[in-house]
Amino acid sequence: MSGSFLGDAFGGRGGTNAPGWPMSNILEGLEQLRTQFEQKTGSSPRMNKGDVRSGVLSLLLEQPMHGYQIIREIEERSGGSWKPSPGSVYPTLQLLTDEGLVQAEESNGRKTYSLTAEGRAAAGDETTERTAPWESATTRDSGRMTVLPKAGVELAQAAAQVARTGNKEQVQQAVEILDEARRKLYSILAQG
Repeated sequence: MSGSFLGDAFGGRGGTNAPGWPMSNILEGLEQLRTQFEQKTGSSPRMNKGDVRSGVLSLLLEQPMHGYQIIREIEERSGGSWKPSPGSVYPTLQLLTDEGLVQAEESNGRKTYSLTAEGRAAAGDETTERTAPWESATTRDSGRMTVLPKAGVELAQAAAQVARTGNKEQVQQAVEILDEARRKLYSILAQG
């Protein structure tokens, strides 16, 4: 569908971005929501520096890994709510190596890190003192600052796509679905 059709169909003049087109306010609001979400959470929630260290030690206690494996494993275990950057994992690995807790072996162009005997003792102490950081992040967050807003942004992006490219009937169907979703979300709060 052309922008002109959508603009005409919804009372605007000259296309979807034209002033006066009702959906332009919604699209602008969705874009602001997305920007605020990204600013507050980045690609993942901000963790303490000690969480990266604790996470690396916890994973290396299980088995030797290279840096990318550590990043991927933390992301997977946190359900996608925390993905440490290479800029936090690799310096942590270097620091642990300098402290004598980790040793690196290079094979096939990659460094694989494993715990030294001293590192095993330190990792064992850390894991008995507190939960793994990806577990505490999930518990601490409970979806409020990561999972739920992310789902909302993705829903808003889908709604914006329908608004930009859908015909009148498709837009009406989308509005009905969103109205029903809103009612269901409020009913969740009403239950508790």
